[in-house]
Amino acid sequence: MNPETIILAAGGTGGHLYPAEALAQELLDRGHTVIIITDKRGTAFQKLGEKVRIDCVRAATLKPGILSKIKAVIDIEVGILQSFFLLGKYKPALIVGFGGYPSFPAVIAGQIMGYPTILHEQNAVLGKANVWLAYAAKKIAVSLPDTRGIKPVDQAKVVLTGNPVRAGIRTARNNPYPPVDGSFEIFITGGSQAAKVFSEVVPEAVQQLPEDIKKRLRIVHQCREGDIPATIEKYRTAGVTADIKAFFNDMPERLSACHLFIGRSGASTVAETAVVGRPAIFVPYPGHADQQQLHNAELIARKDGAWIIQQEQFTPQFLARQIEQLVKNPALIENAAKAARACGQPEAVKNLADLVERELAHRH
Repeated sequence: MNPETIILAAGGTGGHLYPAEALAQELLDRGHTVIIITDKRGTAFQKLGEKVRIDCVRAATLKPGILSKIKAVIDIEVGILQSFFLLGKYKPALIVGFGGYPSFPAVIAGQIMGYPTILHEQNAVLGKANVWLAYAAKKIAVSLPDTRGIKPVDQAKVVLTGNPVRAGIRTARNNPYPPVDGSFEIFITGGSQAAKVFSEVVPEAVQQLPEDIKKRLRIVHQCREGDIPATIEKYRTAGVTADIKAFFNDMPERLSACHLFIGRSGASTVAETAVVGRPAIFVPYPGHADQQQLHNAELIARKDGAWIIQQEQFTPQFLARQIEQLVKNPALIENAAKAARACGQPEAVKNLADLVERELAHRH
């Protein structure tokens, strides 16, 4: 394959950034030139180093209220104009969009200019930006079978690639599940919203556990900066060892070390826990109209690699019973770890890069 210039359009939350980062690295390893077009939050890509050029364009999401909508439309139009300029400058062979509103200006500009585009959908439900862009896309790469929201006319474009995870997560797949005979480690994250519900419910659940289980527990908890002092105090009162931070930048190590993960079921979180092979209690974010986080978690839950607790059922009493059952039944949680690992898609980044190269070959 001759080296080509490929533009990746992504931005916003880790759910869109991580798969783009993984694909960027894979394409670089294959000798291609990679340019990322993102929004102002795209500084997250800087860890790819000097090899990748990062350009920021204006982007916005359509929020309620007439003034907000007018401002968003102006931002999107400016972003599209900026993208026209960048595409004219770089003349890419192909554009890959990762969904989320920051990907929209560059992909729509590319489609208007006649560049081939591939969309990648991380969630079990096609996101709004990808719905708008699907008609003119060459291919729609999906992370999960039976992804919802794809029109019948676009079904022929669908390719199941899986959801690319970062290299560190793929390496962590080699770390065996820790034996459940001594300490029992629980890793809690709140997702991109750093949800307050976890710092309210989990410490209270831990407090209700029998003393013999509390003695074995080790807690690693990512929560909002403002919630840290109160959360530390709750775990201290419960008499449990806890490591609490606003952000952990060693996610692969943290996932590897834990016996149980508790958190939201955003697309990247679900993909990462499965690739590493760690059982999870997922509490889907209830605010999405399409319930995408519920659908993200269902496949693993159906295979017994995770448990889904809806937020209204996510009480300290309910969670305490669940944790107690898992700590007392090593076979149950060890089987869940095996089931989660079987759902992992470590080949996803290779699959997506292969799809990109097949589309490039069609052009020649």
